Amino acid sequence: MRLKNKRVLVTGSEGFIGSHLVERLLSEGCSIRAFVYYNFSNSWGWLDTFPKDTLKKLDVFTGDIRDPERVRAAMKGVDVVFHLAALIGIPFSYFASESYVQTNIQGTLNILQASKDAGVKKVLVTSTSEVYGTARYTPIDEKHPRQGQSPYAATKIGADYLAESFYRSFGLPVTIVRPFNTYGPRQSARAVIPTIITQLLSGNRGVKLGSLHPTRDLVYVKDVAEGFVRIAASGRTVGEEIHIATQKEISVGELARKLKAMIDPGAAIIKDSARIRPEKSEITRLIGSNRKLKRLTGWVPEHDIDKGLRKTASWFRENMNLYKPETYNV
Repeated sequence: MRLKNKRVLVTGSEGFIGSHLVERLLSEGCSIRAFVYYNFSNSWGWLDTFPKDTLKKLDVFTGDIRDPERVRAAMKGVDVVFHLAALIGIPFSYFASESYVQTNIQGTLNILQASKDAGVKKVLVTSTSEVYGTARYTPIDEKHPRQGQSPYAATKIGADYLAESFYRSFGLPVTIVRPFNTYGPRQSARAVIPTIITQLLSGNRGVKLGSLHPTRDLVYVKDVAEGFVRIAASGRTVGEEIHIATQKEISVGELARKLKAMIDPGAAIIKDSARIRPEKSEITRLIGSNRKLKRLTGWVPEHDIDKGLRKTASWFRENMNLYKPETYNV
């Protein structure tokens, strides 16, 4: 499918990955409806940082993904849907589980039903590597068993199965896209890389972290956006689950040491018990297979971990006023 001139809906467009995807889709020549969460201050999230000339190219649509009627209104005239809207903070899901069910499961159901009724040509539903829990084998491929080790993961598993059911039951042209741990400019401070970088840049000479031994497969956000575009454009991806991963892993401790060397070599790494997940909830190892994505689309990541971290640290250095390193973000 050629995406140029296609009418595209992006939910979660104001967020970290969503805003980068909007930029990539604009470069592809898409006509974009950017679904943003309605709020009293009329904030459009990261879209507010876009140049005015770029914003004029977007059809910004305010609403709530949990509202089926608003979702139906957003779906009118749309060819392709990129569904990224979700509650994503894992620690907060321990305290606010019901809100995760409403947003991640009910919100996805609203997207699927509206897409079916509108005759959308392709729907990409965003999943997460957290659906697998701790790896039973590596690299994790798309056939790996799913295991909900947090309320967040459980709601994303539910959303995945709903998407699969709409493909099998109604022939809805759905693809489940599963990025592994995305990082880069604009990421929330609740994630580990912004947590490390902002603490290092604050000048406090100490970095508080939870467990240091877990490993993650870290994918730079521009590479993730490219993966979404290639999956949408391919004629071979409908009905599939597809990883976006580097097929490499790094521990939190090693990650902290790399960033420390880049930013403040004299800083200390401090283990903070308040940041440690419940024992049975901690995922100790994630490394994803990208063989399927490469085979179907030819995608390869442009950024290795060092190149991606340098770009990320540089962006945060210029935008520290947007973050509160002294506050632990649950």
